[in-house]
Amino acid sequence: MKRRQFNKLMGIGAGALASTLTMARLGFAASSLERIKASGTLRIGAVADGAPYYQKSLADGTWRGFYIDICKKLATDLGLQLSITETTWGNSVLDLQANKIDVFFGLNPTPERQKVIDFSGPVFRNAFTLITRKGMEGKTWEDFDKPTMRIAVDAGSSHDSAITRHAPKAEVSRLKSASDATAALQAGRVDAQCLVLVLAMTLRAKNPSIGTLILPAPLDATTSNAGFRREEDASWREHVTNWIVAQRDSGFVKDAIMRNMALVGVKQSDFPDGFEI
Repeated sequence: MKRRQFNKLMGIGAGALASTLTMARLGFAASSLERIKASGTLRIGAVADGAPYYQKSLADGTWRGFYIDICKKLATDLGLQLSITETTWGNSVLDLQANKIDVFFGLNPTPERQKVIDFSGPVFRNAFTLITRKGMEGKTWEDFDKPTMRIAVDAGSSHDSAITRHAPKAEVSRLKSASDATAALQAGRVDAQCLVLVLAMTLRAKNPSIGTLILPAPLDATTSNAGFRREEDASWREHVTNWIVAQRDSGFVKDAIMRNMALVGVKQSDFPDGFEI
């Protein structure tokens, strides 16, 4: 065998060996956290029209939003590159299960979701609200729990669960997305839309004429959490949960949220008195 052929074969062999060793490190690392670190990349999902959580620029494809800022810091603290996969709120759970992403921030741990994926502790507190058509009055959930009341929600969401709990007598339109529910409100097909406070404030800032924002009593505060693929090894989930606690305590989470709420026209002073994220 000529020297050139021999060297070429040796190079191919070395490359194959390196590839095999890399795959071994990824496949047989002692924990999920170690596998993610070995990959060099943190894979997250993001929703293109999910402002202020996530927002993808139509002009250049760049991402912004408070969960983008939070995930960038998580990746930096781990010494990893951030890889963003576009998804939807509904498909994010499927993407976790299919191992397309390592974590998804922005999920409420509903009973149905808890059956199939795991969750971190809370990233921040939110609250269920109603945006009602102009002229409609009400201060409590009971005021809206009537057969004559028409309420729109995005099917299968935490908004859907909240209305099921608080207004079982109402006529509920369960639509494909929150945007569809908003369109129904604008068209007068429903009397109200249920949204968590952050999204409701964002919607009202963009379109003040859409209706009145009501925080019904008693306050129903929910949480926004990170979701993970279900597995026996809990090291990755525990690491992220502990990291979230540290970022909440340091004020980073609140700063990231308020900074990005300003991008959609909402100021910290716009939040209801006494409500802490």
